[in-house]
Amino acid sequence: MAEAGITEAQYNLGVMYDNGQGVTQDYAAAAGWYRKAADQGDALAQSNLGVMYAKGQGVPQDYVQALKWFNLGATSGDASAAKNRDIVASEMTPAQIAEAQRLASAWRPTKPKAP
Repeated sequence: MAEAGITEAQYNLGVMYDNGQGVTQDYAAAAGWYRKAADQGDALAQSNLGVMYAKGQGVPQDYVQALKWFNLGATSGDASAAKNRDIVASEMTPAQIAEAQRLASAWRPTKPKAP
């Protein structure tokens, strides 16, 4: 189902790889599945992808990308994304924050693939 583009399945598979539940823990695979769901607008996936960028798990550490995804997740209603957004922003320069905001503003969701 995740490979068919079902957002919830992609997010759940990301969680499984992130936590090593039923599969070998693999942060890169988790980030890949979170990205697929996040690109379709899933707030929890956006928040979790932000965490991965903030920590450098499965992706290079990148606070600009982390803040972008936290901004998107918070806008979609995820409270933990809003909290994490504020934490990450406190570690960033005004220029980095502006870049993350620009990226979040320019972001558009992808359409899921038809099954």
